[in-house]
Amino acid sequence: MLSTFFKSKPVIDEASKEWIFDTFSWCIDQLDGDFFLKKSELILPNNTFYPGNSSSVEEMSAAIFTNTLKYAGMTQWPIKLEAAETFVQKPMPQLTFKSSLRGESATVSSLSGNQISYKVEGEAVIPNLDKGSDTSIDIAFHSSQLNQPQDMIAYLVQRQAGILVNQHGAIASGISAPGGKEVFAQTIDLVACFMGFGIIFANTAYQFKGGCGSCNNQNLNRQAALPELETVYALALFCVIKSIEIKQVKKELKSHLYKPFRQAHKDISLYLQENTNPNHAQLITAKSKY
Repeated sequence: MLSTFFKSKPVIDEASKEWIFDTFSWCIDQLDGDFFLKKSELILPNNTFYPGNSSSVEEMSAAIFTNTLKYAGMTQWPIKLEAAETFVQKPMPQLTFKSSLRGESATVSSLSGNQISYKVEGEAVIPNLDKGSDTSIDIAFHSSQLNQPQDMIAYLVQRQAGILVNQHGAIASGISAPGGKEVFAQTIDLVACFMGFGIIFANTAYQFKGGCGSCNNQNLNRQAALPELETVYALALFCVIKSIEIKQVKKELKSHLYKPFRQAHKDISLYLQENTNPNHAQLITAKSKY
């Protein structure tokens, strides 16, 4: 009786844990596990990862966007930041790749020269290089988002993760993420944690909805789909697999989230030591490399 009384309450329920493990395994298998193992790192919301001062909104937003794209491993993708005032919604091009999806070695297939080969809604398109927007995947941003840089980073990563998963779906049709379309939005947030942005996503999972219209444009801020504690659990899984010291997390994570993070870290470490689930073999193999 006493042992039950003093036993810690699980951070998240068993079904959520299983889905997170399953989806992380899927990410390693489908979203360039080699980049994850060799290049991905825990991205911290500080001057080490986002250095420098900017003299204008354009410079600051471009710097945040460029760094975020680099850490996501998507610098070779034709993704462009566009001010909300000039942003125009358009169909997402379907890109093709010669080798890896992410990293400097990722190569977008060419028709000839430097032209990008892609399809729009299943039909081949010959890009017009005089109109850069025809060959790019645009992400809109609002200048007010710079008032909260961490929220802006999370918003950009969420869009980039969504592009990655959508393009993967076009390339590898039939190999859908665990849970399918019903949890697509949650999958995107989990992919962001897999890409190394777990601290930023945990810190921004709960969004205060107050504020005036000029400083809080809810339509453009990140809308969290994965709940706060599930995001913390995904962050802990990334840290366990990559053997990241928890003191790095403590300095940057919101204080009320550190205790569940520690508990999740302990739970995951034990699980990966004892786990025999073949569906999670990717996680065990990945951890063994650190």
